[in-house]
Amino acid sequence: MDLRVIENEETELAIEIAGEDHTFMNVLKSALLETDGVATATYDMNPEQSGGQTDPILNIETEPGTAPLDALEAATTAVKQKSDSFTDAFDAAA
Repeated sequence: MDLRVIENEETELAIEIAGEDHTFMNVLKSALLETDGVATATYDMNPEQSGGQTDPILNIETEPGTAPLDALEAATTAVKQKSDSFTDAFDAAA
């Protein structure tokens, strides 16, 4: 997975995530919105300024005192844990 940081401020982060689609981005956005300290989490697949389809750009805004990169790490850890739990349950059911 290729990531390109577009903006990294005290309470705002914008990252381009190459090769991903709505499926992954919705999961990540939902996990971010469930993360303490996250004020907003959105993504855009076709920014107006791009002139056409681009890789998704994830935008995170946090409350003061929460670093956006820390929130992103917490959200991705939560996604991995949920995925691992699903895999374990699926394997046990098979």
